[in-house]
Amino acid sequence: MTSPISMRPTSRNLITILNIDGGGIRGVIPGVILQYLESELQELDGKEARLIDYFDVVSGTSTGGLITTMITAPNADNRPLFARKDIVPFYLEHGPKIFKQVGGPLAGFIKLLKTLVGPRYNGKYLKQVTSLLGTTKLSQTLTNIVIPTFDIKNMQPVIFSSFQVPREPNLDVQLADVCMGTSAAPTYLPAHYFQKGDREFNLIDGGMAVNNPSLLAIGEVTRQLMKAGPYFPVITPLDYTRYLLISLGTGTQKQTPKFDAKMASKWGVIGWLTNQGSTPLIDAFTQASADLVDIHNNTVFEALNSVDNYLRIQDDTLTGDLASTDIATKENLDGLVKIGEQLLDKPVSRVNINTGVVEPVPNGGTNREALKRFAKRLSDERKLRELGVPDKPLVE
Repeated sequence: MTSPISMRPTSRNLITILNIDGGGIRGVIPGVILQYLESELQELDGKEARLIDYFDVVSGTSTGGLITTMITAPNADNRPLFARKDIVPFYLEHGPKIFKQVGGPLAGFIKLLKTLVGPRYNGKYLKQVTSLLGTTKLSQTLTNIVIPTFDIKNMQPVIFSSFQVPREPNLDVQLADVCMGTSAAPTYLPAHYFQKGDREFNLIDGGMAVNNPSLLAIGEVTRQLMKAGPYFPVITPLDYTRYLLISLGTGTQKQTPKFDAKMASKWGVIGWLTNQGSTPLIDAFTQASADLVDIHNNTVFEALNSVDNYLRIQDDTLTGDLASTDIATKENLDGLVKIGEQLLDKPVSRVNINTGVVEPVPNGGTNREALKRFAKRLSDERKLRELGVPDKPLVE
């Protein structure tokens, strides 16, 4: 596999990473952000420019994994199957069918009953949607990808990584299976089983391992750099001045919390599995892992004087149905689109590594302005790599 903007030994080279968190139907929010980023890249480099032309690695969990495969899987012309303009319409069209809503006065009771006896949704329509990826395998993506899942039988994470395929051929599975596995959130969608060669996979949502997989992507690149092979620039693995990371969240409701310790202290199994339209246990797992990764990234980029190479875009003001994973009504979907659009004009924010609180960056401008700056850096990097230097794959 050859990466569209592969590595070469020059002091100005960057290792470029795009990350998309998990979050179910809230994938609409990063979809809006990606739409803007690709439009800026097209302003700089022409209407045929696509996100994969600029990133060495794309990582995603659950709904983020689905977006990852959408923008990296090839079509018949060996270009991305989906462009930025396709992502949000994809969610608007297919979201209500994946998460088919129950109406009427008994809706809450029916949801509770479904949660107690099995997953809320049977996953059949999601399987139908992922069939759009055809038989494309992990090794055939247009740039390197990293998508986590969790194997419920072996009780350990399974990371589907382009980097590992040469060493582990049984990981070279179809992208459709990867999407089904990383999206199989407990209580929401059924676990996904398949085989490749003599290996079995019994997969559930990658958010059980890591909902923000940007650190996995950095780790995969670091392992490649440690080999110091001919395909890599002369760079130490921890030279974070050479990493450029854009990480997109799917929104949280931290500023308007639903629960507190007084409430949670009275919950049994049912309370933790279904409460006020959400699943507190799953929400806690996924949000905790995403936040810890963000804190780690901020700490490392700051310590290594590379904080301007890291852009995290996240909204922590979601309320009501907007914070849900699966409420896919037209009203809610339209609301999520609006959240994404408003997020572009909110100030660039960063987690305070001492308090854990996300705060606006002084003189950081808006997310829209930051994306413009990052688009220019990505465009410059692409042009550097096109200056007559032979293309080299990022993977051996």
